Amino acid sequence: MIDWEDIRHFMAVAEAGTLSGAARTLKVDHATVSRRLAALEAALDVRLVDRLPRACRLTTIGEAVRERGAAMMAEADGIARLAKAAHAPLVGRVALSAPPVLVAPLLARHLARFHEDFPDIRLSLAAQGEQISLSRREADIAVRLVRPKETGSVTRKIGAMPFGLYAHRSYVHLSAPERWQFIAFDQTYAEMPQQQWLLGIAADRSVVCELNYIGEHLIAARAGVGVAGLPLFLGEADPDLMRLDRDGPAFSRDIWIVVHRDLRNAEPIRAVMDFVARVVGEEQFLKL
Repeated sequence: MIDWEDIRHFMAVAEAGTLSGAARTLKVDHATVSRRLAALEAALDVRLVDRLPRACRLTTIGEAVRERGAAMMAEADGIARLAKAAHAPLVGRVALSAPPVLVAPLLARHLARFHEDFPDIRLSLAAQGEQISLSRREADIAVRLVRPKETGSVTRKIGAMPFGLYAHRSYVHLSAPERWQFIAFDQTYAEMPQQQWLLGIAADRSVVCELNYIGEHLIAARAGVGVAGLPLFLGEADPDLMRLDRDGPAFSRDIWIVVHRDLRNAEPIRAVMDFVARVVGEEQFLKL
């Protein structure tokens, strides 16, 4: 008889391409993944994976098993979502994924209020910029700055995040725009809309430093390093920063909330979604 856990470990290997990558995904050790994979191959009496020095390559039968395994995992995740939706009202754990720019500066500040209103809901709030899969239960709810298109999801626009240019009030080149130096993201984020917007404004002026998180941009601007492109809700809240006049297009990012359709009517899920929408809607520079 095939053990479901063996299949789950095999699917992680197929996804990651290495035993160590699968181990990180599953939060187990390398030996456990290897043992589970060997057990599945023994149960099926076939070799599913060619173990190369630095990778695992699926065999032909391994590819076929992966296709069937993906369907099985999708069904299992669907069952888990239905079970979660049937839980007692306003009780349980809800996993919320949101961009870092909205977690520490905004949502985390209101967690005490949420806990007071819903003491039996344990909200797990993850700051994640990358896309996650609701169908694979990587989160129950996601907040994103790009409209999600995942099959089976329900999406709603809850706000907009306009950006502006900011520098410290004592920035040495404050009154000389031609000498402004800019705080940008690194090349990993070359396609990100706010990076393109900022570099378009900078034109032939220099980038003084590259930082990967908007919170770091805020800190650098406070330190007088240069000019940063910041969401207005961050820049306007900081008395040490000055918003700079500039020519050029306005820039804003929409804020979307998304949930898998199997969970949208579960009471704990609704409570968290309403909380997020309320917090965003109360913020002057985020509300629609």
